[in-house]
Amino acid sequence: MKLPSGLAEKWDTGLVQNQVFWTAVAANVVAQAVKILIDYALYRRWDLKRLLDTGGMPSTHSATVSALAVSVAFAEGWDSPLFAVAAIFALVVMYDATGIRRHAGQQAELLNQLVRELQDVLQKGLAPGPLKELLGHSYLEVLVGALLGAFVAWASFRFF
Repeated sequence: MKLPSGLAEKWDTGLVQNQVFWTAVAANVVAQAVKILIDYALYRRWDLKRLLDTGGMPSTHSATVSALAVSVAFAEGWDSPLFAVAAIFALVVMYDATGIRRHAGQQAELLNQLVRELQDVLQKGLAPGPLKELLGHSYLEVLVGALLGAFVAWASFRFF
């Protein structure tokens, strides 16, 4: 099948060939896979739901945005305005992961504890399901995620 005129060139130079984009995607996938491996090492069970889960070690958000920022630096230069935008974006995402999202997870943990303690008081069927507690990240999880993303970006630009 032949692509229409002009589309073939866009296909070859567009998203399919965008190393910055694919490096960030790769860092995301690697970080999620590492979570599965860590869970297996700790609990001796494969939990494939972790592929789509938030929270935990390492921070996938941090890995993704740091890979994005470092990739932009490699592609455009450390002094480029585009790197500045990507770096600030990464810092905001990582701050959010350790701040708002982490505190929301701590609140969910406390609420779940209260519901367990009041379980006898609540009528059967009226008790809400447990809230998701693993929402945010510790500073260590964010740091490891950021370092993982930077490593994936370095490897992508070094070897590909």
